[in-house]
Amino acid sequence: MPSAVADEKKELRRQVRLQLARLSPEELHVSDEALFRRFLALPQVAAADTIFAFWGIPGKEPETARLIQALLTRGKRMGLPRMLPEHQMEIRQYLPQRPLVPVSFGISEPDEGCPLLKREEIDLILVPAVCYDRQGYRLGFGGGYYDRWLEHFKGFRVGMCREAVLQDKVPTEAHDSRVDLLLTESESMS
Repeated sequence: MPSAVADEKKELRRQVRLQLARLSPEELHVSDEALFRRFLALPQVAAADTIFAFWGIPGKEPETARLIQALLTRGKRMGLPRMLPEHQMEIRQYLPQRPLVPVSFGISEPDEGCPLLKREEIDLILVPAVCYDRQGYRLGFGGGYYDRWLEHFKGFRVGMCREAVLQDKVPTEAHDSRVDLLLTESESMS
């Protein structure tokens, strides 16, 4: 039986998707560029050898392909998620010479031939979300993949949120964790 918080999350996801759909491609591009500039300027990013990111879904998330390329140019080893059964995920190294595999919901991921990265090898994670609140709590897409994975992650956690969908408070449950640093186009919140 769904909880009241689960219902609140579902409704907020719906509202945020509508807000994002109202943004023009130009507005989304300008937002992405500002978010990526702020992310690339972080000292934690400069210090990280291995970064776990996500391949952004156009119109729903920042389109991180450009960011990932910039990080590769800086010599970073990049990991991307690969979804597994029972809402689990593993992290595979992103190799630009190997095409990503399209899976459900517009998501693309590395194939199983890409090197597996252990959680302990990852210095920093860029955590995807539908939106965040000012305290750094995220509203995920509802599968629980990241909540389960983050439960045992000891590295630095960064979130990005467009100001257009930044919330004062997102509904949270006991398993929800926050990021160490949240970036918008013009603010940093820790």
